[in-house]
Amino acid sequence: MKRIFTLSTFMFALVLTTVATAQDFSGMDKSPMDMAAYPTDYKISDKSMRIIYGRPQLKGRSLDELAPTGKVWRTGANEAAEITFYKDVNFGGKDIKAGTYSLFTIPGKDEWTVILNKNLNQWGSYFYDESADVARITVPNGSGASSLEEFSIAFKDAKDGAEMIMGWDKTRVSVPITM
Repeated sequence: MKRIFTLSTFMFALVLTTVATAQDFSGMDKSPMDMAAYPTDYKISDKSMRIIYGRPQLKGRSLDELAPTGKVWRTGANEAAEITFYKDVNFGGKDIKAGTYSLFTIPGKDEWTVILNKNLNQWGSYFYDESADVARITVPNGSGASSLEEFSIAFKDAKDGAEMIMGWDKTRVSVPITM
C-alpha cells in the first residue's frame, strides 16, 4: 500500500511540474518577424520570391543609430534577413540562381549597397563574411513624404518583374528584380 501511495504521489508531482513548465511562453518580440512575398496576391500559389525579416522600430532613435552609415547592417532586427528566390532572377543587374540568401545592406547618404550572401541563419551582422557574398549592388537612396516608424520591406510590380522596396523613417531604397 505504501508503495502505491508513493508512486501515485510521484506521478501527481510529475504531472504538476510538466503542466507548470508547459505554460512558460516568452513575451512579445520587440522587433517582430515579418514576411513579404511576390506576387503579393494570396490567391497565387506560384510565388517568385519571399523575404523574412525582423521589423525594428525607431522609438525616438535616429535611423543612423540603428543602421549606421557605411557599416554592414543585417537589414532588419535580430537574425539577418533571408530572401528566397523560387526561380532564377536578375537582382539589380546581377544574375542570381534560385535559392535562399541572407540580405545585408550598407546604408549610405546618397546610395545603399545591397548584398546577397550565401551564409544563412546568422544573428545580426556580427559574423558577416564578405567572401560568402553572391552579389553586391548599389542603389540610390530615395526618400518618402511620410516617416515609417517600423522598418518595412514590400514588393511592387515593375516591368518584367518587381521592385523590392525597403523603407524606414523617410528613407526609401528600391532594388529592381527581373524574372
